Amino acid sequence: MKRRHFASLFSLALATQLSYSASNKIKPKANSALIVVDVQNCFVQGGTLPVQNGEDVVPVIHQLAQLFENIVITQDWHTPSHISFASSHPGRQPFESVQLSYGQQILWPDHCIQGTPDAELVSSLHIPKAALIIRKGHHPELDSYSAFREADHKTGTGLTGYLKERLIKQVFIAGLATDFCVAWTAIDARSVGFDVYVIEDATRAINLNGSLIAAWKKMSSLGIHRIQSSDLVS
Repeated sequence: MKRRHFASLFSLALATQLSYSASNKIKPKANSALIVVDVQNCFVQGGTLPVQNGEDVVPVIHQLAQLFENIVITQDWHTPSHISFASSHPGRQPFESVQLSYGQQILWPDHCIQGTPDAELVSSLHIPKAALIIRKGHHPELDSYSAFREADHKTGTGLTGYLKERLIKQVFIAGLATDFCVAWTAIDARSVGFDVYVIEDATRAINLNGSLIAAWKKMSSLGIHRIQSSDLVS
């Protein structure tokens, strides 16, 4: 008798769990937008600043793109001798930090230089529905991780106005890298009033000195949702 009772309880619990999971599925709406961050040659294998397994996000993003009416793509688009490059600071090495007029700056290898193959979108990325490409980091004396604002937290890219003009309320973010351009984009999106979701399995991280854990902690504290691509349905 007890076995039957426990079996019934287990079946009920399992059914409840499945029902709960199904109810938590997210269906993108007309007021939702997918932001695909920096899926460029420089950030995948063979690039100048490769993110480990960065190219693995492409098929996941292709699946996601089918669910959205509104899609924006971003590109890192640096000038030669950009201020964020270690080569622009004599005696400094990549991944060191320096204090600049707008705050702390990690120095990077030269990457994503305007007009070079390194800065092009990964050739396998095919999203014909994308209506806008935002190029960022093109000011020589100012870096930009976020798709919304430059690193001084004041200079806008125009993306906020673009999305609000189209009555977007929710943004879903994928791309490279989780702990830098994805996280900064998510944080700035939240700061201007969007409901923000970061699709974890559609991102990959650099994870420099614990930066990935720190990024997720910061995003969580701001109410940014951490989800998987399987949480989204058509």
